[in-house]
Amino acid sequence: MKNRLVIKNGKVIFPEKIEENVTVVCENGKITGILPHEEFIQGDDDLVIDATNRYIAPGFIDIHTHGGGGHDFMDGTVEAYLGAAETHARYGTTALLPTTLTSTTDELINTFAVYKEAARQNTKGAKFLGMHLEGPYFAYNQRGAQDPEYLRNPQPEEYNKILSASDDIVRWSLAPELPGAFDFGKVLVSNNILTSIAHSDAIYEEVVEAFNAGFTHVTHLYSGMSTVTRRNAFRYAGVLEAAYLIDDMTVEIIADGVHLPRPLLQFVYKFKGADRTALCTDSMRGAGMPDGESILGSLEKGQAVIIEDGVAKLPDRTAFAGSVATTDRLVRTMVEVAGVPLVEAVKMMTLTPARIMKIDGRKGSVRKGKDADLVVFDDKIHVSHTILEGNVIYGN
Repeated sequence: MKNRLVIKNGKVIFPEKIEENVTVVCENGKITGILPHEEFIQGDDDLVIDATNRYIAPGFIDIHTHGGGGHDFMDGTVEAYLGAAETHARYGTTALLPTTLTSTTDELINTFAVYKEAARQNTKGAKFLGMHLEGPYFAYNQRGAQDPEYLRNPQPEEYNKILSASDDIVRWSLAPELPGAFDFGKVLVSNNILTSIAHSDAIYEEVVEAFNAGFTHVTHLYSGMSTVTRRNAFRYAGVLEAAYLIDDMTVEIIADGVHLPRPLLQFVYKFKGADRTALCTDSMRGAGMPDGESILGSLEKGQAVIIEDGVAKLPDRTAFAGSVATTDRLVRTMVEVAGVPLVEAVKMMTLTPARIMKIDGRKGSVRKGKDADLVVFDDKIHVSHTILEGNVIYGN
């Protein structure tokens, strides 16, 4: 058993700058030293990774993913959870929120027990931070690839049953304009669950009211949400405009270069900034898999989709059906396509999602005392090592 993990000869990406020729020392799952290479004294029992002038960054945090590597969290098996976590670890993800799809209550409750067992067994993949429930309380017109059969309004007898069935729910995405949604949002906020606007037809005024009630985040900005619309000849701003106008509203974007093209990626960065914008994969089982036919959702009850052009689509190609992105691709796209500085792109994949989930005291940046969650990658954001709490879970 090695005493320390040492990563030497690297360029460390901090929240505001990059420092070269730095050595990072990890002990007992924590970062215990960040020092110039010439000041480091190597011990006989150290496990050493020579970064060879590659970047050392905080581990990537994905707060919205449905699966990867041929696995979907809605499959309802431990193997699916572990397989998806191990797949994403290969691309630099050290922590993620397993995300559900619109489904029956029984399906949701079944996956809670699976999540808990998978979290117990998970030693080789990205760490589970808790569950993100996406739906089933969505607007029909903004459903996207969510199965309309299961869409419904929030009812206390149902959501209280769901909440009482698990203490692992840390985020819930829903449409705030639905009957009963505000009361439900208050319950979520009282339980310290991130309450996020998603698949919504709300107008600006409804979003402002929702924000004041605790709906502080917007799920996959631009995807499944209202924009400027007419009602009885009058124009109204929608969720999209509200996300920009409410300064403290945080957002997430699927920065795969397909869901949002370059001008929109640049627009989000310019007007929301890296401190209010998280990158997320929203990946389905096709992440890390070749093109071809696939399934969105569970193997038994999911929808057929096709993977092509770097994205998953409904078979009739009328809508995207989740991304096949991995976190390294998101950072790469923001840098190479959107022209965002590397420091800022990394922040959007690390510290910002950590702040949104209120875990930035222990994750999201390379800092002494924080969890030793790190990723080593080259100038093209190709990952060579992924380290979780001081253990190498990908790379040699």
